[in-house]
Amino acid sequence: MSHPRQELTHFVHTEARALGFDLVGVTSADPLAAAAFNARWVAQGYAGDMAWLERNMDKRADPRQLVPGARSVICLGMHYDPPSSGEGTSSTPTGQIARYARGDDYHDLIKKRLAQLWEALRIQAGDEEISGRYYVDTAPVLERELAARAGLGWWGKNTLLINRRAGSYFFLAELITTLELELDEPATDHCGSCTRCLDACPTQAFPEPYVLDARRCISYLTIELKGSIPQDLRRPMGNWLLGCDICQDVCPWNRRSAATRESAFHARDGLDPVDLLELIGMDRDAFNQRFRGNPAKRPKRRGMLRNAAIALGNSGQRAEAVPVLVDVLKKEEEPLVRAHVAWALAELGGEQAKRGLQEARTVEKDEEVQQEIDTALAKLGD
Repeated sequence: MSHPRQELTHFVHTEARALGFDLVGVTSADPLAAAAFNARWVAQGYAGDMAWLERNMDKRADPRQLVPGARSVICLGMHYDPPSSGEGTSSTPTGQIARYARGDDYHDLIKKRLAQLWEALRIQAGDEEISGRYYVDTAPVLERELAARAGLGWWGKNTLLINRRAGSYFFLAELITTLELELDEPATDHCGSCTRCLDACPTQAFPEPYVLDARRCISYLTIELKGSIPQDLRRPMGNWLLGCDICQDVCPWNRRSAATRESAFHARDGLDPVDLLELIGMDRDAFNQRFRGNPAKRPKRRGMLRNAAIALGNSGQRAEAVPVLVDVLKKEEEPLVRAHVAWALAELGGEQAKRGLQEARTVEKDEEVQQEIDTALAKLGD
């Protein structure tokens, strides 16, 4: 039994919203003109250490490489902006986690909804010959470009997709299928002369509007970069632990952004904000228990404690932070963490920080940590 394209497309919109997707649009599976821009962006080195972005360029450019015979791409958005946790100010140093990462990891939830949508669509179409695949941030798909072509929003100057009604706090997903559906009109750019996102970025990660140098982006530094964070970028990172929302928070289109309907994306206890002294002292078991099923699993414990050390160094709360950092410098097994703790102690300063660094230097075996301690002591006038 076949269905007209218009009827099937209406079913897609209705069913997707019933499954919790807030934005729905359809575009063709034709090759993407933006693929050339993506290739140039990678060639300029703006992807940093994200080597996987250099692979499968042909698949990124053409959805039909992923689903042979594909005609349509159903693009979907789901709000993730959580309501305020209600946690008040703290007397101890705290760190921030980006809004998308304060609750449960989104991949599993959205993938299950995509599976339900695909199954419902196959039944509705009544065609055993149709095929399709669905993705959520896990395949060589230029999902932002596809979503813009499907009308979900436009590519903003901060390089995020922006919707006039929904803002930019939403996840993207897509279903590529051989079904032929009615296509939506591409979104148009409404950034105008506004440069708030570009001006607000503390690390100056935008070399020009619509272009991000990931190597300077706080989200990249706190999540994707696995090694040491460049010293000149540590102070501008402030107290961000996982991701960053600055270029979204200042965007006028997010003034009335919709809150998520998914309780799974609400902030977990202790993640809005995060107690830095507790985090920096967590052993592996405590860390895994706190962040199980949360996006913090990507940078892992070593990355999160590295970020916590920087946040503490930027806290200005010497009395509270220095004793804890000195203890971590003595006992922490991860050299990456110790190296950033040494930097943090130099930033906070004081005699206790200086003595802790001097004592650690006499027993430290890791060359990178030794260099960080030497730099820290030089700053403190040793």
